[in-house]
Amino acid sequence: MSELNKALEVIKAERALAEGGAEGNLVISKTWLSANVCRMVLQAPHIAKQRKPGQFVIVQTDVDYGERIPLTIADADPEAGTVTLIFQTVGKSTTELGQFEVGDYVPVCAGPMGKPTHIEKFGRVVAVGGGIGIAPLHPIVQGMKAAGNHVTLIAGARSRELIIMEEEMRQAVDDIIICTDDGSYGRKALVTEPLKEICESDKPDLVIAIGPPIMMKFCAETTRPFAVPTLVSLNTIMIDGTGMCGCCRVTVGGQVKFVCVDGPEFDGHLVDFNGMLRRLNAFKAEETCARERGCRRAALVKALEEMA
Repeated sequence: MSELNKALEVIKAERALAEGGAEGNLVISKTWLSANVCRMVLQAPHIAKQRKPGQFVIVQTDVDYGERIPLTIADADPEAGTVTLIFQTVGKSTTELGQFEVGDYVPVCAGPMGKPTHIEKFGRVVAVGGGIGIAPLHPIVQGMKAAGNHVTLIAGARSRELIIMEEEMRQAVDDIIICTDDGSYGRKALVTEPLKEICESDKPDLVIAIGPPIMMKFCAETTRPFAVPTLVSLNTIMIDGTGMCGCCRVTVGGQVKFVCVDGPEFDGHLVDFNGMLRRLNAFKAEETCARERGCRRAALVKALEEMA
């Protein structure tokens, strides 16, 4: 199928869902894991049946004017036909998504997209998750464990209340190391500290790092001297999700790649993180303005509702 046909199929599917298609994207459950981290379960049978670890969806809160944002699938239940999304409300679109309640329909949830994680028996696998990045690691470590690997998770966050999915991850891995910036839980350390210790004492066969770009960058730099293969999952600005718009482009090994179709996982030792960070920060002013307008509008709507 050509890239154009792929794009047309995505658009048709989105329009069908927006018009109340058979599958819809019904919000089945919603839980706040922390002050601004939400776990949302959507009824999405096609995605639930097709998704593989490492893949993502494109979500849109308004089919006509809403921003298209990529969210990695944290879990899926093919029998129930549901997918689980875990996201942090940091911008206008994620804040709007967090306002959907059980029984509402999310206008667009297109996917699964991206290349799935390559899973096989590597031997010793270390997964490093930073903040919300712990969520997309869940299906990956499950797959790695099922393939016969010994899996260690290093989970990091600013403080204890921002550590998510601890119990689910403990059930999925062999060992878990928790780090917090303020020392309120686990070790007071950056995730790179235990990662370096493991590389020095019992060199892993593979490292997978998912989290803020700066964290992934330094995880790759930590493993580089030990020549440990290191995968990172990139979350860039994205629009169509089919490789046509080019917004998600990154430089990997001196070549331009598109995160939506070539990724989202790449060799961390080859990613130009500095270039990626520059692109991610290109619209910071506009993002801040949009978020502030959205917050003011929500406050006004709430005030009018209370007056009615």
